[in-house]
Amino acid sequence: MASFQKRGKTWQYCISRMVNGKYDPIRQGGFLRKKEAEVAAAAVEAKLRRQINPELINAKVPFDEYFEDWLLIYKPNIGKNTKARYNNTLESIKEEFEGVYIQDITKRTYQSFLNKYGENRTKATVRKLNSHIRSCVKDAIDEGLIQVDFTRRVTITGKVPSKRPEEKHLDYDESEMLLEGLVDDLNTLSHYLIVLGLTSGMRFAEMVGLTREDFNFENNEIDINKTWGYTNKMHEGFGNTKNDQSKRIITMDEFTMGLFKKMFESFPENPIGLVFYSPSSKYKVISNNAVNKALSLALKKLDIDPITVHGLRHTHASILLYKKVSIYYVSERLGHASIDTTLEHYAHIVKELREEDEESTISTMESMFNKNAS
Repeated sequence: MASFQKRGKTWQYCISRMVNGKYDPIRQGGFLRKKEAEVAAAAVEAKLRRQINPELINAKVPFDEYFEDWLLIYKPNIGKNTKARYNNTLESIKEEFEGVYIQDITKRTYQSFLNKYGENRTKATVRKLNSHIRSCVKDAIDEGLIQVDFTRRVTITGKVPSKRPEEKHLDYDESEMLLEGLVDDLNTLSHYLIVLGLTSGMRFAEMVGLTREDFNFENNEIDINKTWGYTNKMHEGFGNTKNDQSKRIITMDEFTMGLFKKMFESFPENPIGLVFYSPSSKYKVISNNAVNKALSLALKKLDIDPITVHGLRHTHASILLYKKVSIYYVSERLGHASIDTTLEHYAHIVKELREEDEESTISTMESMFNKNAS
């Protein structure tokens, strides 16, 4: 399976493969556009699929064992949270397919598994499990272990929540009210973090991983280059961002930067240099629960329906999109792996904006005809 990465002004592809039991990826760079890298990678992958690995001819491998080995080989450096989710997928595979050879799984049996799995779970959970298995199956095809992708075009089942997480956000007026209320009472770290989440769109782990050195007050920029482990399922201390695209420098408004400049002048520094340092906390930063409680209380005072701190990220993105900010910029600002992620998360907004664009287009064309007629 190929992955793509931008290096400077060019793109590179990386195709995962195994040679003699060892991981030996194929990499090629220098492509000016991502599409060129995708076309080149597809050609190489097609060639690899026509080659049969002699070691795997007639080899029967239990699916759960293959998935477990695949995790060790292809996912060695994933974070604790991500690893826990993959291990949950492994347990689900063991429960349904323990001892079943991967060569014996058909699209029908796999669809039945998804249907059963989705009976008491949301569609988002089923989709995540399928994405894990689909990645594994693609590598099994590349290795010549199986010939058919039984995850292709499956139906994602599961319960549909009353409101999708990305739809739980504040509108512009509510955001304005919240900011005004917080600025009048900026006496806790939680309030500062809520302001930053609303005006930056950062993930919680990114915010608690910020140090004072990441703030460039001269250019009003924040350098997002790391995260901080704030639960026992995460890495300890500083860690990597969610993906390479999550390492980014974002431009901030002068008001937010001014608030933090004053904060740095009034709050004492700490040995680690963290902005949201909390010495009494087990993880040395303010907790997600504490911020959620502070946010809930602030919204309750304003008679606004509650959202979580992660909802601030969705609020930030939604406001930008409604204000007709380019979805490409929103994707970059949020640190999404690709624009496809942004489109998937905010499809409901994109659809609404498309309807507005459609009306605007018709109006523009009609005005041109009216001018000619006059």
